[in-house]
Amino acid sequence: MNISFNEKNRTFAIETENSGYYIAIVDKENFVGHVHYGKKISIEDNLPHLLRIDELPEVPTKNNRDRLSFYDAFHWEYPCAGIGDFRESALNISNSKGQNAVNLSYVSHKITNGKPALQGLPATWGNSADSMTLELLCEDKTLGLEVKLFYSVFKGIDAIARSVKITNKGKENLEIEKAYSMNLDMDNKNFDFISLHGSWARERHIDRTPLFHGKMNVASLRGETSHQEHSFIALASKNTDYNAGEVYGISLIYSGNFISQAQLDQFDSVRVQTGIHSEGFRWHLEPGQSFQTPEAVAVYAAEGLNAMSRSFHDLWREHLIRGEYRDKMRPILINNWEATYFDFDTDKLLSIAKEAGKSGIEMLVMDDGWFGHRNNDESSLGDWFVNEEKLKGGLRHIVDEVNGLGMKFGIWFEPEMISPDSELYKQHPDWALKIENRTAGLARCQYVLDLSRKEVCDYTYGQIKKILESANIEYVKWDMNRPLADAGSALLKKENAGELLHRYVLAVYELQDRLTKDFPHLLLENCSGGGARFDAGMLYYSPQIWCSDDTDAIERLEIQEGTSLVYPLSALGAHVSVCPNHAVGRVTPFRTRGFVALSGTFGYELDITKLSAEDKALIPEQIAMYKKFNPLIRTGDYYRLESYSQNKEWDAWQVVAKDKSEALITVVNVLNHPNFHSRIIFPKSLCPERRYKIEIEDSTGKKSEAGTWTGSTLMNGGLLVNRQWGDFQSQLIHLAGI
Repeated sequence: MNISFNEKNRTFAIETENSGYYIAIVDKENFVGHVHYGKKISIEDNLPHLLRIDELPEVPTKNNRDRLSFYDAFHWEYPCAGIGDFRESALNISNSKGQNAVNLSYVSHKITNGKPALQGLPATWGNSADSMTLELLCEDKTLGLEVKLFYSVFKGIDAIARSVKITNKGKENLEIEKAYSMNLDMDNKNFDFISLHGSWARERHIDRTPLFHGKMNVASLRGETSHQEHSFIALASKNTDYNAGEVYGISLIYSGNFISQAQLDQFDSVRVQTGIHSEGFRWHLEPGQSFQTPEAVAVYAAEGLNAMSRSFHDLWREHLIRGEYRDKMRPILINNWEATYFDFDTDKLLSIAKEAGKSGIEMLVMDDGWFGHRNNDESSLGDWFVNEEKLKGGLRHIVDEVNGLGMKFGIWFEPEMISPDSELYKQHPDWALKIENRTAGLARCQYVLDLSRKEVCDYTYGQIKKILESANIEYVKWDMNRPLADAGSALLKKENAGELLHRYVLAVYELQDRLTKDFPHLLLENCSGGGARFDAGMLYYSPQIWCSDDTDAIERLEIQEGTSLVYPLSALGAHVSVCPNHAVGRVTPFRTRGFVALSGTFGYELDITKLSAEDKALIPEQIAMYKKFNPLIRTGDYYRLESYSQNKEWDAWQVVAKDKSEALITVVNVLNHPNFHSRIIFPKSLCPERRYKIEIEDSTGKKSEAGTWTGSTLMNGGLLVNRQWGDFQSQLIHLAGI
């Protein structure tokens, strides 16, 4: 990693191990232009020439009569609205007269070791030995506006973290109408637009389509990242696949309304942006006040999507996720949701815990339904006191009983919500988000708490803290089961009304920050109706996130493929559940369910007291498998070998140790066909000269060995994988270096 400045050419180089990002200051007006992002180039060359400033329309100093033509074609580092660049702006601010125009000029810069934190926001972190930061100071003298552009790089990781800080240095109020976290202008390389789409129970499926002229975007206006679209996009050259070709990945570290987009213009230039969605957003900025955007991360890879994924994985694991469980094996839990839903009591939960403990499961998690008078989803959110009709003897009693079995205890909360049928709503109906004189819409029979209000936040956190201090609770599942609408607050002034949705997200971050600081040994798992808030912002507070409410092993293939495109396997909440599966009714082998969940946090979501003796007997085997392979899965390099989402027949992925000492390959044969030879796969990133012993376990329980092979033969000649009888069969293949 390195950041440098060529004073002669007024050019910056922001370089990672395998990529470079180059910025130039041009013309007497000090325009900040983007020169190049990709493979490294020399900062000693005349890089501003690559901005085409010597071609018509030229810079305004040479050709002021065509200033707008220059603005509309120049590759800006952070483009602004209202001055003549008619492409999508990254920054739009109105003055006290309601006029929208911003024109930024370079003033100065700082290059420092380390990575500054973002106040109140999740962000990557680093120290003076493993990260560097460039701070570009720009200004608009007319507005009295100061804008700082931040760029940070990290040792050994091909990623650049970016954010923007906007300060009103003038004497009049300003209104921020839009402030994206990053912008990237570059020439088109015959790009495809890659995004993640879905719905409840089928989140983050990969979508890829050619980039066309105009705008392509994914976005959320739901107050959360959403099931439907995700705050990650990539631009990949037409021939790029998992193993070869250029790709630019963009991920936003934020958990609220967002937009991520690409625009192909009249000159075949591409503008890529991500940040807070401008719809429903307006930030009032008085003199002396500042606004900090969320952080975005850009990754360039010249060796395909797998290389991009590994850069994101390493960055999140090493410079985003925090806390005790960042580098620690997570306890194997059993969650009672699909076992009982709301119909449980102390005896039922203890019966599950006793059977689970006998099998080696390490934690019981009590899900929704333990509080207030909640027996369905129509009441009691906000009433965080124990329902002693269900939990005889109270919470402390059941926790002590579970601890007495040698197991940990975890609990479910949905802190951001309030039920109309609750004691809290009767006392504080104004604490719900709603617009005056309108009937607020319910979703899952609940409203959203107005967390922009300090007293609401403090009360909510106080209730959570009281519960956690009442017993030995070592895990929290933090859920959010509806989107935000009717965005009105009883307290916010008119000029601050457009800040509500962002203030809400900041409040969620504050709550989780307080939780993790007050309970540093707590394992926190975020959830949102499944995977609606699976994003990098949440990973800053919790090392794992529930991936989807669909626990079917086959449905999970596409969900986990799309999720692992950006996020490490250690973050993917994944459980073994019963069959027929509760989401799709599919029946799959118990071992296949275990193999798929192994490439995640691994746990169980079922009533173990009702399992067949055959399936129950497999649980200790699966737990031993988890403990054997989890260090590799949690820390290794991920490679996608085959894609069920593309071929619709089978799936295969690999994790290889950083030192190449071992690798684990999972193969799932979704649909079988007659009269075919064995399949062939090509393992990745092995040591060419080293020999690897191959051990195979399949979904029937058969274990076999396939000899020893050199890494070069396996990578280049391939590994034959026998077809199994029946659909939904699978194999776990361990390559152990000898």
